[in-house]
Formats: sequence, C-alpha cells, structure tokens
Amino acid sequence: MKHPDDDNELFNRLEAEMGADSNGDVVDLDKARSARTESADDTPDASPDSAPDRSGDSKPIESADSETGESDDSGPALVDRPAPTRSGPGLIDRIRDSKRLDIIPVWMKSGAEFKDAMGWLAGHVWHTIAFHAVRVPFLYVPKLIWRSPSGLVNALGRIGRWAVDAEGEPLRQAEARRENSELYLKLSRQRDRRVRLRMLITILGGLSALVVGLFLVFGAELTTQVIAAAVTVLTLGWLGAPADAPLATRAVIKTEVQKLTSDIVVKAMASIGIGQIASAVAKGQDGVRFVAPITREGPGWRADIDLPLGVTVADVADRRARLASGLRRPLGCVWPDADPNEHEGRLILWVGDRDLSKTGTVKWALANVRKHDIFKRVPFGIDPRGRAQSVPMIQHNILVGSLPGQGKTASVRVLACGAALDPSVELWLHENKGTGDLDSLECVSHRFVSGIDDDSIRYAADSLKLLREEVMRRAAAIKKLPRDLCPDKRVTRAIADKRSLKLWPLVGVFDECQNLFAHPKYGKQAGDDAEFIIKLGRALGVILVLATQRPDKDSLPTGISGNVSIRFALKVAGQVENDMILGTSAYKNGVRATSFRPEIDAGNGYLAGATALPVVVRTAYLDDPATNAIAQRAHALRKAEGTLSGHALGEDTENTSGPSYDLLADVAAVVPPSEKRVWNERIAARLAELRPEVYGGWKGENVTSALKPHGIKTTGVAGTTDDGERTTRRGIVRDDLTKVIAERDENRGAA
Repeated sequence: MKHPDDDNELFNRLEAEMGADSNGDVVDLDKARSARTESADDTPDASPDSAPDRSGDSKPIESADSETGESDDSGPALVDRPAPTRSGPGLIDRIRDSKRLDIIPVWMKSGAEFKDAMGWLAGHVWHTIAFHAVRVPFLYVPKLIWRSPSGLVNALGRIGRWAVDAEGEPLRQAEARRENSELYLKLSRQRDRRVRLRMLITILGGLSALVVGLFLVFGAELTTQVIAAAVTVLTLGWLGAPADAPLATRAVIKTEVQKLTSDIVVKAMASIGIGQIASAVAKGQDGVRFVAPITREGPGWRADIDLPLGVTVADVADRRARLASGLRRPLGCVWPDADPNEHEGRLILWVGDRDLSKTGTVKWALANVRKHDIFKRVPFGIDPRGRAQSVPMIQHNILVGSLPGQGKTASVRVLACGAALDPSVELWLHENKGTGDLDSLECVSHRFVSGIDDDSIRYAADSLKLLREEVMRRAAAIKKLPRDLCPDKRVTRAIADKRSLKLWPLVGVFDECQNLFAHPKYGKQAGDDAEFIIKLGRALGVILVLATQRPDKDSLPTGISGNVSIRFALKVAGQVENDMILGTSAYKNGVRATSFRPEIDAGNGYLAGATALPVVVRTAYLDDPATNAIAQRAHALRKAEGTLSGHALGEDTENTSGPSYDLLADVAAVVPPSEKRVWNERIAARLAELRPEVYGGWKGENVTSALKPHGIKTTGVAGTTDDGERTTRRGIVRDDLTKVIAERDENRGAA
C-alpha cells in the first residue's frame, strides 16, 4: 500500500536531484511521480539494514562523469533556478527605454492638423452665430411678443405669491394637521412678519413702477419710450416661456456617444468568442489587461490592451463585427489595430464617435497648392482617427484594386494629380475603361490614351515596351554617373533636376489594367514588360501605378502582384482577391478588405506598404472640376519650365513603338538657313523623306497642327511651284522656328 508520505518523499528527492544537476534534460514530473510510486511498491524498504549486498557484483560502479557525451536519463533536470535572480535591464535602462507622453498634443505640433482644428472651430462658432442671427428678427422676437401677456400674468402671480408668503403655506398646513400648535403658532408669527414687510415692499414697488410708467408715457422722448416698451415686452416674453418650449433652438445637435469604459470593453471582448477571455470573465476576472488609461484620441476613444497569452490582434480583428456588436457601435466606428512597437498581443482598440463612411468628402491637402515635390509623400486621405495619411511614390510601385464602383479610379486620380503637380514628372496615362476618368490630365501627359478597343490596348502595351527600354537606358546612364553625384545608384531630386541627364521621374498609370494583361494578343508581353519595370525601375525613377477591378492570376500576373511595394485594397469579393492585392496571408493576418460594405464604404480601403502596418484609409476625393483645375496649374508649371512633351504638345505618339524624336529639330534639319520662308507641304515631304516611319503620309495640315502647340504660327508665304508658277501658300518663317528652339533650350538649361 502507498504510504501517505511517499509524495513528500518523492518531492524531496526530486528537489535534491534537480539541485545536484541543473544541466539535464527537461522531464515530465507526472511521469516521474508514477515511476517513483511503482518503484516504491516493488522494492523493499530502503533502510540501511536492509540494503542489498553488492560485494558480489562483478560490474564496477561507473562514475556519473565517465561518459561526458551521454546524457543521464535516470533523474529529472532543473528547469528554473531554486532562487530567482534579478535579470533584464537595470533601473537606468528601464527609465531610458520608457515611453514619454507628448507634452503638447500631436495635433497642435502639426501645422496642417492645427490649421484644420482651428478652421473647424472658427466654422463652428460662425455657424452658431449666423444660425441665431437669422432667427432673432423672424422667430425669436415674434415669440417673445406672443408670450408677453403670459409673462405679465406669471410675473404678477409670482409677486403676489411672494407678498403673501404662499411658499410657506404647505408647511403650516402640515403642522396644523399634526396638531403641533406650538410650531404652528411660531410659523404663523413668522408669516405675519414676512407678509407685513413684503406687502410694504410690494406697494412701494408698485407705486414706483406706476410713476416710471406715467413718466415714460407722458414725459419721456419717443426713443426712450420705444426702448422701454421693447425691453418690457421682451422681458415679459422671456418670463412667459413654457418650461418645455425654449425660445431658441440648437444650432448644432451634438451626437451623444457613450463614453468608452473598461467595463464596456471587457464585456465586449468576452462576447466575441475567444475562449481565454470568455473563461476568465466567467470566473470574475477581466480577461484582458489595460496597460494605459482609456483616453480621447481624435474623434474617438483609445484603449491600449494586453490580450491573454496566445491571443493575437489578428484574432480580434477577425471578430471585428462581433466586437462592434458588443460595444453597441456601428461597424465603421470600431477599429482594432496592432502596436508595431510592442508584442503581437498588444491591441490598440480605437472606437470612433461616428462611422468612417459618414465622415463625408475628404478634402485633398494639395487641392489648392501650386506645386508639389514628388520626392516627398503625396497626401492620400485620412485614417479612422482623422490623421492624415500619405503615400511615397519615388522608389515604389503602387497597386490599387477593388470591386467596381468602390472608388478605385478616384484613388488613382489623387495619385496622378500628386505627380502632375511636380513639373519635372513625365506622365504616361492609360485609362483602359474608355469613360474618360483621366481626361482632365491629358494636357500634361507625355503619352495618353482612353479606350477599351484593341488600338487603345495596343497603345498601352507599346507604352510598357517603351518603358522597359527606358529602364534599360536609365540603368546604363546611372552606372556612368560619378559616385559623388550618385552614391546610391538611384535617382534623387538633384539628379532629376539635371535635365541633360534625362533621368527625371516617369510615372506610368494603367487604370483597368486587367483589360491589358488579359488581352489575348498583347497581354502576355505586357505582363512580362510590367514585371521587368517593377523589379528594376524602382530605383531609376520609373513608377508604375496599376489599378484593377479583377485581381486574378490571368488579369494580374503573380509576378506583378508579388513585387509591388505599396498596395491599396478597397472592397473586394473574397480571400483570394484580398491576398492578390494586399499580399499573401493578409487575410489570415486580419487585414481584410472583404469587411468593407458595398457602396456604404466606397472610398475606404486598406493601405499596405506606406506605413509600418496596414492602415484603413478613407481617400480624398477629387471631382472632375477639381481635377481640371489642378491639371491647368500643372500645365502652366510645365509650360513655364519647358517640360511639356509628347502628347501634351500635340505630337502624335500613338503609332510610335520605338524611340521618340524632336519635331522642332527635325524641321530645322530639313529647312536650311538660306531658306527664310518655306511652305508647310514642302516641310511635310522632306520630313517624310527624313523619317518615313514617323512622318510618312504627312501633309501640310499635319505640319500646321504639330507646330501650333509650340507657338509657331503659319502665315502666307509667296513662292514658286515645281511648274514655275508663282503663288502664295501656308508656310512658316524659319526665324520663328529658331527663336522657339532657342527659348526651349534656354529653359531646359535653366531647369
């Protein structure tokens, strides 16, 4: 039978053995206890007298250290030291690594956010003043006049009740019912004293009011009478207002939002179906630990929470809808995020006052800016907390995807406008939907097409082919640059400003790119070219912005989706589409663009790659008039700096599948200095002979339209035909041509 002290004996022996050897293997104590129990039952009592005689054993006893290479499996090993020692950083290190809270709020240190806050406050005050100012003469004053008779009756009633001490009558009646004669008589005498004094004051006040009234009626000036009458009527109207019908209405109705408390958060977290949290709450515990007080952050509340061991932020994000239900808030108000500076179990729960989809139109920060530097981040929108979010474009490629009608093209328009406001950027715009969403930017585009037909698709495919050649040219040019000018072998602002190097930023936008990559004739080669550009063009100033509404392996080659560095996903249909845009395992990690509601959340999406962690962003919105205004400013900038080129200058690049040429230089080459004036039809013939692949089929009208954007006007030129007949036809003056070329070269040199 097992002795009651066997467990204690086993514990003591294990402790002694672990203290003797702390470098052994880790063992299961339950198994060791079972083995010890069996041994105790099967062997005799281990007393000194009953010890077996081992003198006859022929095997020598081996030392424990006889074979250092073998591990001793005969006893358990020590896992934790018996006496804990102090470990980790010291006091000074802990203080140095501690997080300091901002003395001045972030929104006050940011010029843009402070300006927005002050602008909102000024607008709020102005709205309140204007609201009441309009209603004073048309609503409030008539109400006071209408209520003045009631106010007069109320005022006389109050004075009368005060004069006869009516407020003490209930107390006196109560004492009379109790037959407390002594206290009743005391209250009655007090009432008599009050009534005598108050009646005297009332009579004197009434006589004074009568005298003042007679004076105002018969002795005062008209202005004084009007002012007195107005004050009296308005005062009586104020006194006559019912308690449930205030005079003024609210200019702004505040949305009453329940304050976020720890109890609310704990109950909500326990309701989302995570076992560790639910079981802890069922036992009367919190289940989660708050590492900082719940505070206001922007238009909402922030709670910093440590989740139970083994629970990650992705687990909570996966149950965001349940969490919103537990908090009794709309889905667009609840945003669980991870803290990139902490462990995977640190949750930042932000609960907004209102749904992100009801924020309204987000104003673009560059909407009224004259110029922007593309080497800086391009403002893109705001996150649920109202913080501005921006996107870096240099050294990045961008992929935008969503279902139709969710704001994909609007997002692309914001990025394109940001690039257009830098006059050094060369824009290649391809809108392969054919609806004209990017037509406003045509005036600043080096290459431009809008259409879904085969010719438009071929044009876009040719652009990718040209961009691939441009990447190869730039790679060779970068390699030749001195190390002091280009130490990192990538395009910088200083290098882009040297126009002679021809290494300015080049942004290629391909909206509805699925129509290009899925094309049976041009799609495969276009996909290969795009993948090549994305992999190599990043450091060379070549940027691709791709947008698609059908992210699958056929419409968006995996070589493209797997190599873009910045991704923006609005509402998508499922997990496959989500991961095609946001990257492999994004859905598994809780970054799910499938959670956005169709149409309601249009413009909301997950932005990945622009920040340390994916963040929800509501993009700024630019309608067609706003986009056109930005395009006109961008056109003026390019014209002033001489950076207009290609399609923006009227050069026909649609059929060009090789290197582009300088029209002005070619015209100067075919018109010798001795020929002061020349007909346009002769220029067309000479150009066709010079470069038949470019100018073949040109006539005089083509020369006229091509030279017009450069400021070269055609005029009547007298000359002789090949038959010797004197006549006048449309032509140019060579001095005008050389003047325009000189001005252009001077502007480029200055840039």
